This record gives sequence, structure tokens and C-alpha cells, in this order.
Amino acid sequence: MNTKKILNGIGITAVIIIYNACNLPSNLTQKAENKTVPVSYNNSADTLNTAKKKWKEFFTDPNLEGLIDIALKNNQELNIVLQEINLANFEVKARKGAYLPSLGVGAGAGVEKVGKYTSRGASDDANLITPDQKVPEVLPNYILAANISWEVDIWKKLRNSRKSAVFTYLSTIEGKNFMVTNLISEIANSYYELMALDNQLEILKKNIELYQNSLEIVRLEKQSARVTELAVRRFEAEVLKNQSRQYYLTQKIIETENRINFLVGRFPQPVIRNSQTFSELVPDTIHSGIPSQLLQNRPDIKRAEQQLAASKLDISVAKANFYPSFNITAGVGYNAFSPKFFVTTPQSLIYWLSGSLMAPLINRNAIKATYYSATSKQIQAVYNYERTILNAYIEVANQLSNISNLKKSYDLKSKQVQALNESITISSNLFKSARADYMEVLLTQRDALEARFELVETKMQQMNARVKTYRALGGGWN
Repeated sequence: MNTKKILNGIGITAVIIIYNACNLPSNLTQKAENKTVPVSYNNSADTLNTAKKKWKEFFTDPNLEGLIDIALKNNQELNIVLQEINLANFEVKARKGAYLPSLGVGAGAGVEKVGKYTSRGASDDANLITPDQKVPEVLPNYILAANISWEVDIWKKLRNSRKSAVFTYLSTIEGKNFMVTNLISEIANSYYELMALDNQLEILKKNIELYQNSLEIVRLEKQSARVTELAVRRFEAEVLKNQSRQYYLTQKIIETENRINFLVGRFPQPVIRNSQTFSELVPDTIHSGIPSQLLQNRPDIKRAEQQLAASKLDISVAKANFYPSFNITAGVGYNAFSPKFFVTTPQSLIYWLSGSLMAPLINRNAIKATYYSATSKQIQAVYNYERTILNAYIEVANQLSNISNLKKSYDLKSKQVQALNESITISSNLFKSARADYMEVLLTQRDALEARFELVETKMQQMNARVKTYRALGGGWN
């Protein structure tokens, strides 16, 4: 009768636990992500996408390829990210082990003396182990047992936790891919900038020679009283200004080389390049494909998507904390006070089996806070995902427009340089024949120098726009 009452009491208690545990707080609304993107960039339905090209196919300069190869092995920041991938992988393994049974084996030994005038002491004193031997007053104890415990994952809390860790792990891989794309883009842009600076320095040196020649002519003209000392001083100042400008460009070259060296993961050293071919570089045609391909090609979008999937599972895990947890423990082994009785079966054999149903009844604020926090993080992840898609589309649209406008600008600047080069010859001849003022010669040479500089700058911007479009489309990591 007593056993029946105990079982009834346990049953009633279990019902109360389950009822109270399942009494969840008001559900928070999760936000659904919006994956829609425009159907095209410029009303084109061409699905050919330059992002599918591997970076070794996209970049054909062997010196640049060598730098990227070294950077992918030695760049410290990239190697740090690779360790983050390992950490995420270990977290997956740890959470996988959480929902599997835990088995342990242990052994122990000790001594114990109980008081004679206690219930156990009196019982031991009255009992015989053998017909002529009582229980020892100081009782040794030896035990060897295996113990197993298992939380039965009836609400999929542990499995969802593992799946969340898997998505987090996958997001770290996409984060690494995104960094590879940015690293390749940054090295290529710095490499083209370095070539442009070399060309600008070469233009400046030639222009200094031109100014020095003009200075000599002006000095001769002064001796014949055709010009004043003012003209001589103006040309001398222009020569000195451009000679000083050489050191500014030299410093920029050193800094750009060392930026590349840092990205490559090595101490400062000369960067091998062939800058003489810079003016011959022609940006290839970029095939942008369609915007929906960004969802598959851009690592940052895929990373945001994996993080969103993890956040959804985290809500399920947080909600499962309100439900009862069911734990099973069991064990088997040997226990005796003397080694000679240690493996006596069944007298020294021990075993146990128990199950427990536990659920929070009061003071659930911490669990509620975790649940609300997980919901807020899921909404954050949705906004981050949508923002990443929007940013990717705008980056591509901007760079496609940039490529088009830079091409038009370069064509016009080329004509400008050609016109100014001819103007230098004309102004010099007119000055020698006293039909032009020295200021016309000076200003024409100055304008020609700036136009050549701008032409080189525009060429560099064209090459950088090509690289940035490749990165914006999601190329480089594969």
C-alpha cells in the first residue's frame, strides 16, 4: 500500500513538473529573411559570371601571382582566421559529445570506523562474517565500478545545439573565404598602385630634364636681354619643385612596397614587378552575371546565411530549457572490505539504475532572458543577412558604373595628353622665335606633367576597378 502511494505521488509530481515547465512565456515573433534581389544590374540577362574564374586565371602577371601565393601561406591575419575555424570545429565535437552517453570507470580504497553505539555499529557487532569472525572494528573498503550517465535528448535541445555549432563552423569557413577574397584584392590593388607610382616617377624625371633644358634656354635668352631674371628664377623654382617631388614619390613607393610585404607576411624587401608594361595593360571585359548569383558566390553572404541558421536553432535550444530534462544513471562493479572477497560474485557485486525528471519551477528569469536574447539575436542576424545582400548588390553596381566611366575618362585624358605634348613643342618653338611668352612655355609644361600624372592615375583606377568588381562579384576565394 505504501509503495502504491509513493508511485502515485511520483506520478502526480511528474505531471505538475511537466505542466509548469511547459508553461512558456509569451512567444516572441521571429523575423523572416528577405532574399529577393533585382533581376539584373543593367537590364542584362547574361548569366556568364567572371566570379567563377579562379584567381590564377583572372590575374596573369606572374609577379603578382607569386605575391598572392606567398600571402595565402604566410599572411598572419589569415592564419589567425584558420585557427578560428579549428576552434569552431572543436566546439562541434564538444556539443556532439554532450548528447551521447558518458561512461566512466573508477577505483578506490579507504578505511572506516563507525561508533559501536550507533545503529550500524551495533548491527556490525552482532553479525558474523564467518562462524568465528565478526565485522572488523576498522573496516577497509575497496571498490571498482563503471558508471554511465545520459541525458535523454527528448526535446532535441542537445542535437539542435550541435547543429547550431555546425552552422557557426561553416560560417567561419565562409569568413575565411571572404578574407581570402579581400586579401587577394588588396594585394592586387597595391601592386597596380606600385606600378603606377613607378611610372609617375619616370614621367617626373623626364619632365625635370625638360625643365632643365628650358632653364638653359631661358638663361641664354636673358644674356641676349630677351627675358629678365624673373623668367630664370621661375624656371629654377619649377626645377627645384619637381626635384623635391621625386622624394615624395620615392617615399610613396617604399610605403606601398612595405604594405605589400606586410600582406605577404615578410619583412621589407623590394617587390619584383615590370612597371614598363603598365601603360599597355588593358582591363578585360567583366561579366557580371545576374544579381541572384551573389547569394552563391559571395562568401560574406553565405557567412551571414550560416549565422542566421545558427541563430534560429539557438532559439529552439533556449526554448527547450523550459522543458523537463530526463537523466538516466547506471553503474556496475565490485565492492568489498577485503581483497580476498573483492571479486566474489554475487556477494561483492554492486549495481544501480536510476532516472530523474527535472524541470525549473521557480526563478526562471535566467532561462527567460536567454530565450529573449536568442530571439533578439535571430532578428539581428536577419537584418545582417539582408544588409549584406544589399551591400553586395550596391558594390557591384558601383564598380560596373565605375568601369564604364573610367574608360570614357581614360580615352579623353589620352587625347588631352597628346594635345599637351604637341603644345610643349609648339610653345618652345614660339618662345625661341620670340612669338610666345616664357610663362606660356612654363604653364604648358606644367599642365602636360599633371595630365600625364592623371592619365597614369586613371589607368591605375581602371585596374583597381577591375579587381574590385571581381571581388564584389564574389571571385577570388575558389
